[in-house]
Parts: sequence; C-alpha cells; structure tokens
Amino acid sequence: MNSARELASDVRDSRQTAVQVLEDFLRSIEDKEEEVHAFNVVDRENAVEAAAKIDEIVASGRDPGPLAGVPVALKDNLCTRNLATTCSSRILEGWKPPYDATVVERLRSAGAVIIGKTNLDEFAMGSSTEHSAFGPTRNPHDLTRVPGGSSGGSAAAVAAGFAPVALGSDTGGSIRQPAALCGVVGVKPTYGLVSRYGLVAFASSFDQIGPFANDVADAALVLETIGGHDPLDSTSIPLPSPSLSGGLSSGVEGLRVGLVSELLAGIDEDVVERVHQTADALRAGGATVDLVSVPAVEYGLTAYYLIAPAEASSNLARYDGVRYGLRAEGSEVADMNAATRREGFGDEVIARVMLGTFALSAGYYDAFYGKAQKVRTLTRRDFDSAYASHDILLSPTSPSVAFRFGERSDPMTMYRCDTCTVPSNLVGDPAISVPYGTGEGGMPVGVQVMAPQLGESEMFRVASFIESQAPKRDAV
Repeated sequence: MNSARELASDVRDSRQTAVQVLEDFLRSIEDKEEEVHAFNVVDRENAVEAAAKIDEIVASGRDPGPLAGVPVALKDNLCTRNLATTCSSRILEGWKPPYDATVVERLRSAGAVIIGKTNLDEFAMGSSTEHSAFGPTRNPHDLTRVPGGSSGGSAAAVAAGFAPVALGSDTGGSIRQPAALCGVVGVKPTYGLVSRYGLVAFASSFDQIGPFANDVADAALVLETIGGHDPLDSTSIPLPSPSLSGGLSSGVEGLRVGLVSELLAGIDEDVVERVHQTADALRAGGATVDLVSVPAVEYGLTAYYLIAPAEASSNLARYDGVRYGLRAEGSEVADMNAATRREGFGDEVIARVMLGTFALSAGYYDAFYGKAQKVRTLTRRDFDSAYASHDILLSPTSPSVAFRFGERSDPMTMYRCDTCTVPSNLVGDPAISVPYGTGEGGMPVGVQVMAPQLGESEMFRVASFIESQAPKRDAV
C-alpha cells in the first residue's frame, strides 16, 4: 500500500488523480467494511466532489497542499459541517454540526479528502469499541478480536486499508492502545499542541487529537498539518506547528532511554519480550538504555478513573433533550431530562457519569477528586525526575495483544487496558505507539515511546528508528 506521502506526491505530479486514489480506497471499503465495521458513515458523495476539486487545482497548475488527495477517516466525535457527528451514541444520532472542527479545516486546507466518520466507544469511553450504540468494530487482523478503543474504528480503518491515515482522540490511551492492537502507528501529542475546538468533550483536561498511520513518517506529516496554535481553543499552546519530518532519519546515537520498570509489571510475557527486543535494538543503534522508576504511575489508573469521569459528568450535562440531539417524552422538564438520558446514553457512559458525579459530591470531593488531583501532581513530579536523566521513556503500549470479544466484560479488567497509556494523559506529555512484531495468536504488539512536553521531535526520531528495526509483518 502506498503511503500518504506517496499518494499526495502522485496527485500533485499528475501520476494519479485524486478521484482515482479515492475510488481505490472506496473499493476496499466496499469489499471489507461489512465485516470490519470501521465506519459509522462513509461520505462517498462529498468525498468524490472534494477529490474532483483537488484535481481541478492540480490541472490549473496550483499546489493543493501536502496531503493532496489523501483520504482521511475521522473519529465520529470530531465535528463536521452538515455530516452527522454522533459520538456513537443514540443521544446524538443524526446530529449535524454547523461547523468543522479546527483539525478538519486544517486537513481540508492541506488537500485531504474526508472519506467518512469512524466508529468508537460511546463518547470515547472504552478500550475495545464494544461500547458503541451502532455495534462493535472488529480487528482486521482477526475478526474475533477487538480493535481496541475508544478510537477502534479509526485504527481498524487504517489497518484494513480503508484510508491511509485517520484521526482519533486520546483521553486515556484511546489512540495508542487501538494502534497497538491493530498494528498501526498512533500518536498522542502534547496537550495543547493540537486544537480541541470541535472535538466533542469527554474529559477536557485529558482529551487530545492525534493521527493514526501505517508508518511514522505519515503520522509526522499529519501532525505537522493539524498542529499549531488555535485562538478558538483556550488551552491551545501559542506555538506554531512542530517540524518533525526532517529529523526522522537522524538515528538514536547518544540518546538516553529509560525503560519504565513499573510499566513492565503485570504485562503479558509476549508483549514484554517485544519491549526488551526494542530496547536491545536501541542499544545497538547507539542509545543508552536502562531501567528507570516512575513510582506514581502505579496510581495513575486510579487517579484517572476519578478525574476523567468527574469531568465527563460535567461535560455530558449538556445533553438534556433541550438544545440538540435526542428528546424523550416526559410530563415535566425534569422527567424529560431523565428519560432522554436513560434512552440516549449506554451503560458505560451512565456508569462513568454516576462515578464522576459521586466523586464531585459534597462530602466526597476531598476524599476522592481532591486526592486524585494530588496524585496527578505527584505523577508530574516523578516524570520530571525521570526526564532529568533520560531523553525518552519506553514501555509497552497495551498490557496484551488484542483480546476476543466479551473476554473483558467486567469494568476493572477492561480499565486495566489503559495501565500503560493513562500516565501520559495525566501529565499532558506526548507519546506514540509503534508496531513491533507480533505476540499471542500472531496479533500485533505495540511499543510506546514517551517524551517530555513538546518533545515530539525526539519522540518521532526514536519512533522512526524503532520502526526501521521492527520485525516485518504481513499486510492484512
């Protein structure tokens, strides 16, 4: 499969038209989408129109942009003008936003073609894409297994060859974990590096948008496209988009890499083995690799599952049956509000909203939410200590390869899927998952590269090196 970079180059140089590129991917979707269910909607008509406009720009001698004619799949919690944005929830079924998210505008400006909206765990709450109101997405490598979550549809779309790149959102690992399980690259940027304007909020102090791709260089190109300051997002960092692509081939000579000891405990042996092989490859490339302790990550999952639901309970209060989305019947406003939420929200969303409301309630705020915030601060301190002596940190992305549907039906077992990814969200640091061989059942294994805030340049440099050393896998 051609990379996004190659496709854009072909379109700009008229070796292929954007319409031809799009039709190739639409055929792949027609062949396999029914069994994978990566999409909530494939926007064929508008995509063909957008591709034709790209071809007109090329024919006129102008440059359509760095993503000229590249089809991009969008997680269905990113607002798209006049195209349904549902968050895979009945409460927003059919809702069409009046505007595009900033990242969508930037993709279009760079010449990308939006091919459709991908399935997710409802309101991005889940680690398997089993909690969608519109049915689960299946892992293209093994249809009996989950693709991870919550951005499982985006990860599966790239892995299945439905789109060369996709966007997801990462609140506690929702880009990196499905990337690992589907054998693609997934990036959570520094918090604030990519605008959240137009991302339907789950937990606002954690949420971040990032790319999925088949290789590190494509992920770098997409992040360069969508990154940079946005005055419409009050949490946006006032810096330009990072320059990443130029340094990908610089190697790892002289870099100090720390293997986080706490994130090797409780991890399946096949995954740990691949992480150690990655460490050996880095050493052979000239990096120094040793064990490093980040003690507070052991409490990261507990803190996250208090703070994030607390923020969700506030953010999801807007779905009241009054302003937009589903409205159920009720004898008075309070009854209508309650009925709308009962009918519109799934069990996982209801459980997390209730948990968050409890954590914020009088008498429990200090005991739960307040303590969780202190753990968040402690985690930041421990990461700063680790980065004082290391440039990059390394860990598994997921504790296991993709599991089978229904295997992790109890919440605690499912929440442990986020053990390795949540810490970076707690502190706002960037992290990337890179495929590195396979584990049980021949399923992909992902290795996580973490960096300090705004350390994307070195993070991508290391990720690119790891990718070059990874065992080759067969395509889906």
